[in-house]
Amino acid sequence: MTLAIVYSRATVGIQSPLVIVEVHLSKGLPRFNMVGLPETVVKESKDRVRSALLNSHFKFPRGRITINLAPADLPKESSRFDLAIALGILKASGQLITNRLEECEFIGELALSGELRAVSGVIPVVIGAHKAKRSLIIPDANVSEAALIKQASVLAGKHLREVCTYLQEKKGLIHCNPAPLIPSANDYQSDLSHVRGQLHAKRVLEIAAAGRHNLLLAGPPGTGKTLLANCLPSILPDIIEEQACEMAAVASISHGGFDASQWGVLPFRAPHHSSSVAALIGGGRHPHPGEISLAHHGVLFLDELPEFNRQVLEALREPLESGYITISRAAGQIVFPAKFQLIAAMNPCPCGYIGSSQGDCRCTMEQVDRYWAKLSGPLMDRFDMQIVVPSLPLEMLLTSESCVEESKVVKIRVIAARKRQWCRQAGCNQDLSVSHIQEFCFLNKELKEMMADAVHALNLSARAYYRLLRVARTIADLDESEMILNTHLSEAVAHRRPVSLKIGRLK
Repeated sequence: MTLAIVYSRATVGIQSPLVIVEVHLSKGLPRFNMVGLPETVVKESKDRVRSALLNSHFKFPRGRITINLAPADLPKESSRFDLAIALGILKASGQLITNRLEECEFIGELALSGELRAVSGVIPVVIGAHKAKRSLIIPDANVSEAALIKQASVLAGKHLREVCTYLQEKKGLIHCNPAPLIPSANDYQSDLSHVRGQLHAKRVLEIAAAGRHNLLLAGPPGTGKTLLANCLPSILPDIIEEQACEMAAVASISHGGFDASQWGVLPFRAPHHSSSVAALIGGGRHPHPGEISLAHHGVLFLDELPEFNRQVLEALREPLESGYITISRAAGQIVFPAKFQLIAAMNPCPCGYIGSSQGDCRCTMEQVDRYWAKLSGPLMDRFDMQIVVPSLPLEMLLTSESCVEESKVVKIRVIAARKRQWCRQAGCNQDLSVSHIQEFCFLNKELKEMMADAVHALNLSARAYYRLLRVARTIADLDESEMILNTHLSEAVAHRRPVSLKIGRLK
């Protein structure tokens, strides 16, 4: 046989489309042709494959070798196709006698010695091969990552000869046993019991956790805004296995790769304010996920919010609404998931002391206006709650507090509220659609009048109106109430009032 077909997979976002590696040997002058939109690193595989075959005591066929990576219009990158190409050459040249190639898929980079080296983006490949009902053969170095996907048939080897032995004799490779789901660690560095005072801020943080609402914390320096944000993961419910798989798939294709020890751990991303648009939302010549995608099903914390470039902040607006980010390039579009909870912290002015008794503000009104102008109205509209975190008196810092709630106590209430939401609408209150809001956020005549007054007084948009109702629904869930009551709506309105008004900023 001079024609062989081997199955492999590419990576496009978190998807892993099938790639058919066709190898054809023909007579003629020695030549190695590769077609099917291969990138440079894929074209270089011919030299790696040649040396790997020779050093593994195989013969490299003479004549014309044509390799087609189908579909031809799908760009191919990375060295993951080395193993499939080598097996195709061995099959086409008659050195590999087997009928099992169509039952398996192969990914792996070849060393010049024939050893298999790890590749990135394994988890999407495992999921794709499992859906296609084929076994997947991978390098041994990727076992810890691939074993996280249950029910998938994955085998691993260290050398090209081991793979060939398995294909001919069904031995030589090890099966990857599924790894158990590791729950989120309970030993968080930040706990709500570490926060002195700030009872109002703790209450708002609990509401944000219960309904997965976006939150803006404003206040003078050193009042505990960052500490409060770092406490949020300690009161959030543990993620489920389906969410863990999605998070692992995103991390697997990122520059940093996936750390198996972080399986099942809720992501908390806190990028520096000097981050670029590509770093935050993703991008590059071959787009990789950004911070918002790495925070999928978790928390994105932006400290010193106005210090971020305005263009970076404006790029957050669409994914905050849609839950995904679409990155367009000349070769096509790539979609990354970005369903994250946004928590932000900021000072009220450049020096941080406007409207505070902690110090005298040294900023001019022009400086204050420029500072706030970095935050557009549409962006501020997407914060469900905006609160001021005031400075604490010295006496509160010096005395020990009694009856301080720990995060594990608050987490129990948050989990109970989340369960009510999932039993009612199969999702968090933040994800309530307009039709669900009309069904589950019913307002009587008195509450409708209160809402009308709030919309008029705070000049709320239609988006803010619905976000306000979602927050009120969450407060009712924490209160174990089937209906939204006067107290629930009043508290939601109080948390919605813009922080610029609360700190007394003058225009």
